[in-house]
Amino acid sequence: MRQKITPDFWSRFSERKTEIGGFERFKDAVDFLYNSFSNFLPMLENLEKFRTISRINRVIYGEETLLGTFKVIVTSTLLSQLPLTHQIITEDFYKVSFKVFCNADKSDVDQDESSEDVVQCGGCSHEIEQCHCQAILLVFHETNRKLIELDLLERLAGEVITTLIHIRIENHVQESCKGSFDTSYISSLESWLSTVVMGWLTHIYNVNAVSTQSSIKKFHQKISHFLYETYTRTRIEQLFNIIIEYPDSQPAVEDLRICLQKTDLRLYLTQKLQRALETRLLHPGVNTPDVLTAYVAAIRALRQLDPTGVLLETVTLPVRHYLRWRDDTVRCVVSSLTEEGPSELADELVRGEALQLDEGAPSDEDMTNWEGWNPDPVDADPSKTSKSRRTSDIISMLVNVYGSKELFVNEYRTLLADRLLSQFTYNTEKEIRYLELLKLRFGESQLHYCEVMLKDVYDSKRINAHLHSDPNFKLDRQQFPSTAMILSAQFWPPFKEETLELPDFVKEHLQIYTKAFETLKGNRTLSWKPHLGSVNIDIELKDRKFNLTVSPIHATIIWHFQTKNQWTVEELSQLMHVPATVLRRKIAFWQSQGMLREISTDSFLLVEESSTRSKCPVPPDMVCEDEETESAMASAHDQREEELQVFWSYIVGMLTNLDLMPLERIHQMLKMFASQGPTAVECSLRELRNFLDRKVREHRLLFSGGFYRLPKS
Repeated sequence: MRQKITPDFWSRFSERKTEIGGFERFKDAVDFLYNSFSNFLPMLENLEKFRTISRINRVIYGEETLLGTFKVIVTSTLLSQLPLTHQIITEDFYKVSFKVFCNADKSDVDQDESSEDVVQCGGCSHEIEQCHCQAILLVFHETNRKLIELDLLERLAGEVITTLIHIRIENHVQESCKGSFDTSYISSLESWLSTVVMGWLTHIYNVNAVSTQSSIKKFHQKISHFLYETYTRTRIEQLFNIIIEYPDSQPAVEDLRICLQKTDLRLYLTQKLQRALETRLLHPGVNTPDVLTAYVAAIRALRQLDPTGVLLETVTLPVRHYLRWRDDTVRCVVSSLTEEGPSELADELVRGEALQLDEGAPSDEDMTNWEGWNPDPVDADPSKTSKSRRTSDIISMLVNVYGSKELFVNEYRTLLADRLLSQFTYNTEKEIRYLELLKLRFGESQLHYCEVMLKDVYDSKRINAHLHSDPNFKLDRQQFPSTAMILSAQFWPPFKEETLELPDFVKEHLQIYTKAFETLKGNRTLSWKPHLGSVNIDIELKDRKFNLTVSPIHATIIWHFQTKNQWTVEELSQLMHVPATVLRRKIAFWQSQGMLREISTDSFLLVEESSTRSKCPVPPDMVCEDEETESAMASAHDQREEELQVFWSYIVGMLTNLDLMPLERIHQMLKMFASQGPTAVECSLRELRNFLDRKVREHRLLFSGGFYRLPKS
């Protein structure tokens, strides 16, 4: 065996030109080994009889019979001289047989349906008239039988068979479910595994022995697990796209939920999806509304994937941190909640699910269904209850990004104020509907200010009607009609601090309106915001007329050209008390209308005739800015700056008494004294450092050696 048979056996595993050639070489090698082995059988039988007569029962190499011992010797001798290239020939043998087996039925159908069109067999690659598939299957069956008899099948071909099956499963999974998320594939994959793969394995073993059936059953369990693992990994790679296409991709999510119960890939899913979210979603190139849309889709999809909510909580943690970092997140959420078009958040709001803050107490339903209780997954946060993860709806999760409802309510106030101040129609029916829906979720006390704002609009309509209808006020006799939006200052968000000097005749008209209001309301008066509102003007030039509705600053600019045809930006800035940068932006609107022309830098001339206008075409970059996109309210940054000014008097007092103080000491004392009471303003250490550094740049503080002090007067 060692000197002749084994070298001769392995010499047949030499290089081959085709897979069919490798198939033939493997078959010849096994036939040679089997015939050589058969020559030893008579001698082994005689030796076994001699052992029986001599009553020798010694166990050799763990085997009780000489035949078993000889098989061990054969196996060890073969493996001791194993060449490096043996796997190539073995793979050829099983590749060819697997290909023939998979295509046998298909080839028969093709021949029945269209024998004229099919020229080459899909299994053996020969012409149809010379098909060798049946002969290959017979050789395959006979060769495997001989290897089983020699106890060499697992030793020689086990690894190759397993590798081929794994490759075939991976390819089949990729081909079957590539880019398709609207169909469930688990049943079809299991059916394919049972019929095709297991059918081939049965042909390999092809023995009805109980031990063989048990081995096939165990192997079936292993490749079933590999199938689930391969399919799960494939779906995890596609999970970002699956989430984006949800709910159309619901079958794919359900498949993944089932597979996760059968595989240990939960951690792999978490890491892979987090990485996909960070690289494809969480970067400045993606708009905030798109990030929110993907986040909402992730909430819905991951809720189906893991009803406990643990996976959702873990995977979306980077998304929540990123949304908290973006300045426009709250505004985008609030806009989506109250927009008219199709919106998932608006639909969620209409459903009217109340925001649940205390979700830790067990409900009656939980107590009655105690037999169906399941513990949370091992990666769950022990500080949170399972009920809180299950019952948090989408809007609640968006609110929890910031941890406070007040921020969302304040942003809604600002958005509502912008909407009310931009329409000038006093129509509040739609806003009242959204407000009632928000009250169901956030509570009436949180939205009391918004109720007052809507009431102001209604009262303004009523007051305007009364003042214009009453002849005692004489408003109908004025040069032009005017109406006012009368706002309760303490209930509205802060306005932008802008200045505008209106023409004298307009100020006189507003003063008449104020006196009429004071007569009507007694001890109340009006403080006008001249830069807000709208003006309907008629413009008459030499050869054309216009009727436009513009902002007060636009109307004031064009009115001044009534008194003088040419103005510089500096002159208008001094006259109107408006910064020059703002004026240039506003003048661009009249340039786009062809009424003003820039004759030199910051010097503009009124264009009286259209013929003159045609000689000086409007520059393409001069377009009218959209006034509706410009908020009348102060930004969140401006509001925060105003809030932090509360601390300035405390800081000045502390530094006056103590001279030098480090940042941490100032912050500690502010928390003790300045952050008390119902209207307390919280300030983090980072915000305080930025605030004090700004005071240093303004030369109102000095900083040296880690200490702040007041400059000497």
